Amino acid sequence: MNFPENLKYTKEHEWVKVEGNVATVGVTDFAQSELGDIVFVEIETKGETLGAGDTFGTVEAVKTVSDLYMPVSGEITDVNPEIQNNPQYVNEDPYVKGWMIKIKLQNLSELDELLAAGAYQKLTGH
Repeated sequence: MNFPENLKYTKEHEWVKVEGNVATVGVTDFAQSELGDIVFVEIETKGETLGAGDTFGTVEAVKTVSDLYMPVSGEITDVNPEIQNNPQYVNEDPYVKGWMIKIKLQNLSELDELLAAGAYQKLTGH
């Protein structure tokens, strides 16, 4: 399992990389391994402003469909165009090629609610 130290994590297994007032979001290595082979990613919320905990899309694996949750509040400014045609990127490279959305942050203090790598690793038991 890969738990990059430079990222923040949610209990719902999303990762967050913050650069200025923009957060890049995807699902963690743990999440993709639990889901299995991802066959489809649906995100139709570009341009919408959503609150922390709101659903921003879904990811479909061979045997299940899972909701994707906003780790922080903000406007979804970008959706990774590559994962529409190559959903396997989420399995192969969840932290680089498999990113899902970019969010223009509304409230930087919400980042304090996210987990550091060590805490997330403990949560997953890995």
